Amino acid sequence: MFVELIKAEGEMMYQIDDQPYQESPYFTGVGSGPHLVRAKGKYADCGEVVKEIQVINYPKFFTPNTDGINDYWNINDMYDYPEAKIYIYDRFGKLITSTNPRKRGWDGSFNGKQMPSADYWFQVEYKYQGNIKVFKSHFTLKR
Repeated sequence: MFVELIKAEGEMMYQIDDQPYQESPYFTGVGSGPHLVRAKGKYADCGEVVKEIQVINYPKFFTPNTDGINDYWNINDMYDYPEAKIYIYDRFGKLITSTNPRKRGWDGSFNGKQMPSADYWFQVEYKYQGNIKVFKSHFTLKR
């Protein structure tokens, strides 16, 4: 997972989850879940910015061709959020389906017909520390 975080003017140092500080605000290999990010001046002690983030890893594509591999699209990393709701839309914003992380997921069809290869957008709504959070992005259906 690639994460770009707090960007600030001047020369800054960045840290995620108590790892060593680095000059780049880009982090790779960040797993799903909550993370604590810090940013501070490289040379001057001008304080520190601290931000908690929530990383959600999701499949960037799926191939519903009944071969048993990537036949359904879902956000498995949200399994521990049973109240989460996932909404999938076409490029025009039409709601195609909804699901949750504990179900099998979307099979690439709408009203019993296969949807074409294309990009689809999703929104996941979940509760984190008592607050409703919303995450939006997109993925590709490949046939």
